[in-house]
Amino acid sequence: MAPTPGKLVVLSGPSGVGKSTIVRKLLAMTGDRMRLSVSATTRDPRPGEVAGREYHFLTDDEFTRRREAGEFLECVEVFGRGHWYGTLLAEVTPSLLRGQWVLLEIDVDGAKRVLAAYPGAVSVFVTAAPDEAQALEVLRERLQARGTEAPDAIERRLEVAKHELQQASQYQHIVVNEGLDDAIDHIHELLIAAGLPSKEIP
Repeated sequence: MAPTPGKLVVLSGPSGVGKSTIVRKLLAMTGDRMRLSVSATTRDPRPGEVAGREYHFLTDDEFTRRREAGEFLECVEVFGRGHWYGTLLAEVTPSLLRGQWVLLEIDVDGAKRVLAAYPGAVSVFVTAAPDEAQALEVLRERLQARGTEAPDAIERRLEVAKHELQQASQYQHIVVNEGLDDAIDHIHELLIAAGLPSKEIP
């Protein structure tokens, strides 16, 4: 008997909202029942990044060839910087057919394409505060506290964040990360309610 197909989980949110930590802890909570889809990109690896773990690093030509061959579920040029990011179908389809859920941490433009192709996906938008102005102020404080980016880079990120916050209504669920553990528990409860298996995938 074939397993019940898994579901896609689309998670988005502006830079600085805590997505990476949320994803890491959700994966630890769900074990083999859910896996993270590793995105492909044309940008160069950063120090410490490993091909196949953080990203599949592709040349411009390879990315273009695979895009034209229809191998991407979604792909987009991000931030207008000339770098492409995308979700390969090979990262998604085999796991879904095996009954495994697949988590995509992607931006709002990529999410729009995924949700058009998979209307049954569970979609979650993570924000930093209940309204846009508050969220932008919290994000500004968090980005400044990191101390890793110049003021103009922070302003660019906040412009992107404003665009992302304006797209939050396309998601089924909006989760406010005012406390990390509470936000993670809330998202986990949403996945359980959506049918996440209680047992490991054989």
